[in-house]
Amino acid sequence: MRMLHTMLRVGNLDRSIAFYTEVLGMRLLRKHEYPDGKFTLAFVGYQDEKDGAVLELTYNWGVDSYEQGTAYGHIALEVPDAKKACDEIRARGGKVVREAGPMKHGTTVIAFVEDPDGYKVELIEGKAC
Repeated sequence: MRMLHTMLRVGNLDRSIAFYTEVLGMRLLRKHEYPDGKFTLAFVGYQDEKDGAVLELTYNWGVDSYEQGTAYGHIALEVPDAKKACDEIRARGGKVVREAGPMKHGTTVIAFVEDPDGYKVELIEGKAC
C-alpha cells in the first residue's frame, strides 16, 4: 500500500492552482473536467503521482467557498530553510500566518502559510521526523 493523494475542495480552481504552482512551486500534473458531475479535478505535486503523494484540488462548479471543519489540520512540506521559504512565499504573493521559529514545546523550526481557501500549509525545516 501507499498514499496516493489528499483531496481539498477549493472555491476557485485557477486561483488554487496558481497558489500551489506559482507560490509553493508544485507542478500541475493533470486536470480533468467532469461535466456530468459538474466538477473539475486538478492534481498538483512536486513529483509524478507514481513517485509520491500529491494534492487533488476539487472544484465543484458553482461552489465558491467551504466551511472548514475543526478536524482538519494542515498539509506539511519539508523545506531546507523555513525563514527563507517564508520570505520567498511572501515575495510570490503568499500569506505567511506564522513566521519561522521553534515549535511550541520543541526545537523543530516550523512556519505556516495559508492557501487562498484558508487551508494551512506547515513548513518544517530540515528532516521532518
